Amino acid sequence: MYYKLSDYTINKIKIFKLNKPFLFDLACGTLTALLFSAFIYLEHWGFTLKLLNTIFAILSLGLFIYIPKRAVLIAGFLIGLLWFYWIGYSFKYQGVGYMAPIVTLGFAIIYMLFFGILALSDKVYIRAFLLFGLSFFEPFDWNWLQIELLFVDSYIGVFKYQLFCVLLALAIPSYIKKPYTYAPLGLLLLALNFNPSIQKEAPLKIKLIHTDIKQEKKWLRESISPTIKMVYREIIKATKDGYDIVIFPESVFPLYMNRTPLLSYNLLELSKNITIIAGSLLKEDKKNYNVTYMFDDGKFEVAKKLVLVPFGEYIPLPKFAQKIINDTFFAGQSDFLTATKPTDFLIKGVKFRNAICYEATCQEIYDGDVNFVIASSNNAWFAPSIEPTIQKLLMRYYARKNGVTIYHSANWSGTGVIK
Repeated sequence: MYYKLSDYTINKIKIFKLNKPFLFDLACGTLTALLFSAFIYLEHWGFTLKLLNTIFAILSLGLFIYIPKRAVLIAGFLIGLLWFYWIGYSFKYQGVGYMAPIVTLGFAIIYMLFFGILALSDKVYIRAFLLFGLSFFEPFDWNWLQIELLFVDSYIGVFKYQLFCVLLALAIPSYIKKPYTYAPLGLLLLALNFNPSIQKEAPLKIKLIHTDIKQEKKWLRESISPTIKMVYREIIKATKDGYDIVIFPESVFPLYMNRTPLLSYNLLELSKNITIIAGSLLKEDKKNYNVTYMFDDGKFEVAKKLVLVPFGEYIPLPKFAQKIINDTFFAGQSDFLTATKPTDFLIKGVKFRNAICYEATCQEIYDGDVNFVIASSNNAWFAPSIEPTIQKLLMRYYARKNGVTIYHSANWSGTGVIK
């Protein structure tokens, strides 16, 4: 018996055949992005599984150099979302909350283009070379996507040569005939972390203060007095408990410290018994600085921020565009200035490098003779999200890469000793 297919059925079959390659690309791109991002979410949910992180990292990099071109674009787009969906959260505190989904979409597109470089070629060795090259590139000075970060809690090291060995081991098999096709995977042994860095604890008793002040309340006038009282209580308690240093989060004082003489006087008096590290603001010659104050033995020092947050504290665009964006989307507030070099605090004979939030995740802070870093953050801008988790992983990455111990005090989430 003979049955003739209807035109509708034939068209459905044709559409399915046309869509099948896209579905395959979508699956490949999605799997790549999930494997590339898994270590962040495992850490966020309280799981640090070195073996699983190692396998996922190697698989994701391998997929990037083998999957179809369209799948590369899909993977880059999804990685932008999975890593940085929270970027736009802070815009509501600038009065432009409607920008949040636009910013999120913008980051997804940026990383689609970032990884999209790989889609310029189907050749595996070219893709491996390009992927290694991307590890040196930071779009708009935003450095929070470090490819080596995938290995921070794995059996593979975090240095460039180890990333190179991984990519080489993954690329060469496509050019080797059986039965030795997979022999180059032995190069992965060269990427293993045989000599982990040695990080020491500072020979002082340090109290890290964790605060949980919501961002919408932090800068209100009625919040200043309770915050100052809280700081006094913590200082007095830390002093009674025998601590040498007490460290508060970034901008724990939501005011210009150099314009509040009574507060400064009280902190100087309290510092005769304990060293106080606290974040605040500084205004000099009509210029704004995000700073850390160190009150010690009745004197104080100020550390100005060295590295500003792109699009948060400065606009990484040509000058003609900076003022328009600053005035339109940041109410003129994205205009902080920086120090010209890192600041070191000498506390009871021990040297600490100061870092304020974003700059604790930048190599500039770790250059030179650095063993200990005091870092302070205000992560409430991005609550609730994975932002503190990525920040912690990045600080862990730089701490291990440079053999440094970081003492981190944060508002909302992230406080702890990182090494």
